[in-house]
Amino acid sequence: MTVPVHRVPVSLLTGFLGAGKTTILNHLLRQPELAGTVVVMNEFGVVPIDHLLVEHIDENLVLLESGCLCCTVRGDLTRTLRSLFMRRLRRELPALERVVIETTGLADPAPVLFTLMQDFFIAERFRLDGVVTVVDAIFGAEQLARQPEAVKQVAMADRLLISKCDQADHRALEGLEAQLAGLNPGAPQLRVHGGIVAPEAVLECGLWNPASKTADVARWLADEAVAARATVHPYARRGRAAVADANRHDASVYAFVVRIDTPVAWGDFSTALDMLQGLKGDQLLRVKGIVHVRGEALPRVIQCVHHLRYPEAALPAWPDETRATRLVFIVRDLPRKVVDQAFACFCAVVPEHAT
Repeated sequence: MTVPVHRVPVSLLTGFLGAGKTTILNHLLRQPELAGTVVVMNEFGVVPIDHLLVEHIDENLVLLESGCLCCTVRGDLTRTLRSLFMRRLRRELPALERVVIETTGLADPAPVLFTLMQDFFIAERFRLDGVVTVVDAIFGAEQLARQPEAVKQVAMADRLLISKCDQADHRALEGLEAQLAGLNPGAPQLRVHGGIVAPEAVLECGLWNPASKTADVARWLADEAVAARATVHPYARRGRAAVADANRHDASVYAFVVRIDTPVAWGDFSTALDMLQGLKGDQLLRVKGIVHVRGEALPRVIQCVHHLRYPEAALPAWPDETRATRLVFIVRDLPRKVVDQAFACFCAVVPEHAT
């Protein structure tokens, strides 16, 4: 069982109100690397693209001079993706090489990810390339403290773009970067000046490298970076009472690594994960990792968002010499011991606290 690499990659561009997604997206739409890309927006007018417009294909779709298509979502994202795929199949669209979904500033990324997981037609034809979150260098720290949506956008990100760095105080910017690392230490951070971003900063940040058609597990999982950071968060050890300001929305979100050196029976492992998702799914913002299954030569890869799980698949090879289960959890209001107890109960193993 392998992951099909021919599926259309989907990149989710999110970020809180005023973070600068509009400026970044306008820059990206001019780049030749995005030719053949469909940009899905909630409605036209969210991003001013008139200067790039070539022609209206219909009331919902415009062709841009860069070769991109811009599409408005009027209702269901599933219906939009189905329509795009079928229209490309009928050659009514010039290309469909990738999709970039730009969300509103108050959007929760989870429903978009659910769409890519739940719908069989979509899951067979599209794959999540990654979640890219734009964070305001000036107001980001305050938004994270006050807005749960901003915290979730950061926690679920594969990459973090810090916008308006040319306008921000240097010390405050360093403080924001430390705050982001606490929420999501596995996501690389990139400082953005004037909204100028290289396409590779937004594209190809998922598990699969389309150029080599191989899995870049170390970059995608980033478990060493997460493990190095996890030990400094008091909530991981002693719960909410240990957090200095429990009223901050970012205070109880943190990441940690579960490592199991002994091969696990897939049924037992899956049951433990199902139990966690069933009882604590609201607190599991994101889970990703590789699993050493007893009797299998190759690792399985898993990804979860809240109560839902991507269909598991086997990787073509281990990423390194270590043959161990490694899982990255990003959680909210969930002590590490709850996760450890689930695997100890169902898999009869005690996870190591990776450092």
